[in-house]
Parts: sequence; C-alpha cells; structure tokens
Amino acid sequence: MADTKLYDQDGKITCDKNILYSIVNLATKEIKGVARLSNSNLPWYKKMFAKGDYEGVKISFEANGTLKIDVYVDVYIGESVPDLAFRVQENIKNNLSSMVEMKASNISVHVMDVICDRIDTGI
Repeated sequence: MADTKLYDQDGKITCDKNILYSIVNLATKEIKGVARLSNSNLPWYKKMFAKGDYEGVKISFEANGTLKIDVYVDVYIGESVPDLAFRVQENIKNNLSSMVEMKASNISVHVMDVICDRIDTGI
C-alpha cells in the first residue's frame, strides 16, 4: 500500500492511504443532505472493481505535504448545494487535522446526481 510520509522534528510519521480514504469517506457521510458517495466519475471498467473506501473519493499528494481531495457525492433534492459543499469541505478539513494532523490544500466537492425521495401519493 502507498504510505504518506510526514516529517517532523522528532522523526518520521507514516500514515496508510486507506486511513485517509476512510476519514474522508466518513466525514462526507456525516453531513445531512448527502445521500451517498458516487462512483459516477469512474469509467465502467473501473466501476466493476471499485470497492469500499475508494468509492467516490480521490486523494492526491502535493509536493509540500498537503492533500488534494476530490469527493463525488449524490445529494437529496431540496438541499442547498453551496451550503452542503461548504459543510462537507469543513468537516473533511476538521477531521483530517484532528485525526492525523494533515492539511488539505484543496477539497473539491462534485455533485454527481440529485436523489428524489420516493413520495407516497396514496393512489
């Protein structure tokens, strides 16, 4: 697995990339209005093998040690997309800084679909 290597004054800190995917995944799902993480951004052949924490999240490592994160979500109808995207960004930023003391230089939230709740008309 790919590891993230951080350096501080006391030595080297290593963090597995799967931990970062899990943190971002859970931070996104905590936000009210997010229906699910989406893998609509993937080509069909990658969708067949997409599993678990990687679904709907892309993480790139910058040269200065920060992260570039892309999150692909489906949202419920009636939600304010700018407000929801801001809450997702803030939650990811706060969770990363508190859990693994890493900073994200860029967090992009991509809304891939709008989910309409099934409305029972009684007919």
